[in-house]
Amino acid sequence: MIKPEELKEKYLLRQGEILRRLQEFEEKGKGTDAELLAEMAFCISAANSSAEAAFRAQQELAETGFLFSDDADAISAILLKSKVRFHKKKAEYLIMTRKKLFDSGELKRKLSEEEDAHKLRFYLVKEAKGIGYKEAAHYLRNIGRGHDFAILDRHIFRNLGSLGVLKRKPKSLTPKKYLAIEKRLRKFSKEAGIPMSHLDLLFWSEETGRIFK
Repeated sequence: MIKPEELKEKYLLRQGEILRRLQEFEEKGKGTDAELLAEMAFCISAANSSAEAAFRAQQELAETGFLFSDDADAISAILLKSKVRFHKKKAEYLIMTRKKLFDSGELKRKLSEEEDAHKLRFYLVKEAKGIGYKEAAHYLRNIGRGHDFAILDRHIFRNLGSLGVLKRKPKSLTPKKYLAIEKRLRKFSKEAGIPMSHLDLLFWSEETGRIFK
């Protein structure tokens, strides 16, 4: 089992790199509609798939111009090529979310008007297709608006188990369970003196050896 003081030592070694990455996220949040939509494509693709596969899909969608396309078959083909699971359904989700939140300018208005990140997350869960609490937290963190959220995946669960914060990975992750585990992680974050958004990137780096997204 990892001791909190050991984790803090590891954090201090990576703190500068983590801060730079979070600054990049904040800059992305000030970006163009295409950049914001590309990040949404990443988060929709990442659900039940690897972040690497989602990133490959995000890059190709942006480079080929299919981010703003209504061609579900072409988008699905790119997701399949990138090894994103449930590629057909996610292609549909991306098109529906783009039309509802991006083409209308609704999401940008919401982001400019609403300062409460928790309300923004609830809004995304309610309005964006293919987005649950995890994906909404991931999206907001990746545009500099989700500093107090946890992105609960296998990397996080493994580290929470090693730290004794969580006895076992839940068999299912309902919204109620998600928020309950996030609350426990938030408490640990305060006790360890490591901000929530920093913890996520630290755990990821412990698993993969790099700061990613």
